[in-house]
Amino acid sequence: MSTATSKTESPAPPPAEGSPSVGSLLVQGLRSNMRQYGMLVALALIIVIFQIWSDNILLRPLNVTNLVQQNGYILILAIGMMIVIIAGHIDLSVGSLVAFIGAAAGVMMIKHDVPWGLAVVLCLLLGAVAGAWQGFWIAYIGIPSFIVTLAGMLAFRGGTQILLDGQSLSPFPDGFEKMSTGFIPEMGPYTQYHNPTMVIGLVVCAAAVWQEWRGRQQRAAYELDVVPLGLFFVKCAAIVAAVMAFTMTLSSWHGAPYGLLILAVLFVLFSFVMRNTVIGRHVYALGGNQPAAKLSGVRDKRVTFMVFVNMGVLAALAGLVFAARLGSATPSAGLNFELEAIAAAFIGGASASGGVGTVLGAIIGGLVLGVLNNGMSLVGIGTDYQQVIKGLVLLAAVGFDVWNKRKVGS
Repeated sequence: MSTATSKTESPAPPPAEGSPSVGSLLVQGLRSNMRQYGMLVALALIIVIFQIWSDNILLRPLNVTNLVQQNGYILILAIGMMIVIIAGHIDLSVGSLVAFIGAAAGVMMIKHDVPWGLAVVLCLLLGAVAGAWQGFWIAYIGIPSFIVTLAGMLAFRGGTQILLDGQSLSPFPDGFEKMSTGFIPEMGPYTQYHNPTMVIGLVVCAAAVWQEWRGRQQRAAYELDVVPLGLFFVKCAAIVAAVMAFTMTLSSWHGAPYGLLILAVLFVLFSFVMRNTVIGRHVYALGGNQPAAKLSGVRDKRVTFMVFVNMGVLAALAGLVFAARLGSATPSAGLNFELEAIAAAFIGGASASGGVGTVLGAIIGGLVLGVLNNGMSLVGIGTDYQQVIKGLVLLAAVGFDVWNKRKVGS
């Protein structure tokens, strides 16, 4: 009896001194993801500013669809460029490779009547060969990636001129052009929204929430700090709200374009590879500290080679998407695309020293540039001033990264 009384009256044990509070968890989470969260906030502010400035034109369904289609190929390049930069390298040839693949696709489909499906496969293989060629010189011969890809930039641009003989080729087959300009067909009963797109949006919401929950469970299993359950639900609700707002905007027009599906598949695939596979961890290790990675058993030459093969395939895919949207193969295709991709990667959180960055960050960086381009065009800002503004945004993003690293180091 006395034992029961003592148990009842005994005060609750005080929290352990090392247990983190809600505030400390929030601060820790913000610090560890400061660059990514900062770019998300910047993207939201840019959208709000141009939505007001353009008299609510920016977020109209037609313009949102145009944003997706106009920037799809840059986002594809940004994913590959992010991985290249994480590995501690750079690729200056992707813009010229985009043009070269578009020219090759035009020659195959228009001049030689190759079925467009077969031509797409052959072009992707050609991109892999181009990436392997550059990866060989970088990984196994030891020539710096800057030099190799600069040579590739000149060679692929020259190859484009040779294939097209300085002329444009058009038109592409309708099925090929729909890869970039087409939309998912409508199915099901009539509603105010595009049914398949709404279903895809709901699936994306469910997958995103499940991924967040799975990540939380994994951190808890390893006894790492996790945010309180209430804040976790707030984060999930914000993700669902953003995805559904975007989905409903697209669904109120023609639905999701095929280009968005291609980008979504790439995002899911490469996010998984970089976070959950051995090769992804090796890429981070190689870019973070190459000597230590080699001592740990990372096959640095093979990893570097595969990174550039992957970049070649993604550049080929971007070239196909761009050619399909343009409806022709032109010698001037892909000009400055490498700079846009590099800027998107650095704005999205890549580090010039390598070893840092995410696929999501590449998408965010690409969207920042895309919304800036579209918004400034809507309000009538000239292309000369647009270049100045984008340059300042890139400088500010990298400067913020340098400042953040110095602050953490101190």
